[in-house]
Amino acid sequence: MTRFQRSIASFDASPGLRTARWLPVFAALAVLAAPVTAEAARGARAIRAYDGTWNVVFATTRGNCSSGYSVPFTVIGSRVSSAGGGRVSGSISRAGVVAVRVSVGASHASGGGRLVGSYGAGWWRGIITGDYCNGTWQATRG
Repeated sequence: MTRFQRSIASFDASPGLRTARWLPVFAALAVLAAPVTAEAARGARAIRAYDGTWNVVFATTRGNCSSGYSVPFTVIGSRVSSAGGGRVSGSISRAGVVAVRVSVGASHASGGGRLVGSYGAGWWRGIITGDYCNGTWQATRG
C-alpha cells in the first residue's frame, strides 16, 4: 500500500489554483455506498463498525491533477461526510461498500470503493477546475 505524506493542511499554504482544485476530489473520494436494507436492527450494528475519522489518500492515474493528498472524512452510521471542507454526500453499506459525491465551486468528483476493518480502497473520477481526472484512493481509520 503506497503512502503519501502531504496533508490537507498544505493546501492553505500552497499558492495557486492547482491545490484548490483538489478539494472536491478529496471530499468525494472518501466513501460511498448502497442504501441500507430493512434489516435495520442487524444492519445498524454492522454499519456502526465503520464509525470514526478516516484519512483518505488520493492518487491520480489519468489527467492533469496532482497526487498524494490526504483528506479526513467522517463516518457516522450509514453516512459519510467531510471532516475538512467542501460539500460531501455519501453513504456506506453494512458490507462496507461506499459511495461519495463531492463538490467545491465548479469542481466536482465522485468515487466508490470498500472499507474492511480499519482499511479501505477504491476509485474516483471528476472534473477539477475544468480538467477531467481519475484515480484511486486508500483509507485508514485514525
